[in-house]
Amino acid sequence: MSAPRIVAIAPVYNEKGKIGRAVAKVPRGIVAEVVAVSDASDDGSDEEARAAGATVLRHERTLGVGAAIRTGLKYGLEKGYDVLVVMAGNDKDDPAEIPKLVAPILERGADYVQGSRYAAGGRSGKMPLHRAILTRAYPWLVRLVTGFPITDATNGFRAMTPRFLKDPRVNMDQEWLDRGELEYYLQLKALMLGFKVEEVAVTKIYPDLSAYKNYTKIRPVVDWFGNLRPILYLTLGIKS
Repeated sequence: MSAPRIVAIAPVYNEKGKIGRAVAKVPRGIVAEVVAVSDASDDGSDEEARAAGATVLRHERTLGVGAAIRTGLKYGLEKGYDVLVVMAGNDKDDPAEIPKLVAPILERGADYVQGSRYAAGGRSGKMPLHRAILTRAYPWLVRLVTGFPITDATNGFRAMTPRFLKDPRVNMDQEWLDRGELEYYLQLKALMLGFKVEEVAVTKIYPDLSAYKNYTKIRPVVDWFGNLRPILYLTLGIKS
C-alpha cells in the first residue's frame, strides 16, 4: 500500500523574507508538495517561494486570504492528495510539526485536525493584549455553539481530508468566504456536520512585540467582526 500523499498549502500576500523560510522548513520526506498561493503579491514573495522549492499559484488581483486558501485546497483536491495541510506563509508555524498534525488523520481516521498553541504541550510567543484576548475568547464561542472542547479556534495551522472538503454540504465557493471567514467556516462545518475532529498541540512562533505588525495582516475590530460571521450565519441558517 502506497504512503498517503500530503500537500502543504501556504497563503501568501507580500511575505518576502518569510515565505522562503517557511517553505524550506517543510519536511519534504513527508510532504510531497508545498504550494504557495500568492494573493497578487508585489514584493518578490512569488520568486522567493519558488526558489525555496514551492509550487506557486497566483491571483492576479488581491482577493483575500480565504480565496488564497480555497485556491490551494482546490489544487490539492484536483491533484488527488490524501491530506491537505494549511500553514502560515509568514513563518509563524513550525512545519516540522506537520507529521504530528496529520497523525490523527493517518492513524485514527480523523477528517479535520486543528493545531492548538493552548493545548497541553503547545506553545507560542508573546502577543499584544488584544490578540491574546481574542484567541482565548473565540474558542469559547465555538465550544458554546458546537459542544467541542476546542482550545485554539483561530490557529491557521490545520489539516483536512478530501472526504470532508468534497462533502456536498461544504461549500467553499461562497463569495463571503474570500477573506478570513473561510478558515472559520470550514472548522465549524467539520464540527457541525459530525466529522471526526481532533486538536493537536503545536507551536505558534511570534517575534518580539515591536515587530508584531510585520507578522499579521489581520485588522483589529474590522476583521474580528468579519470572522464572527460564520458562527452567526451557520447557527442562524442564513448561509450554508
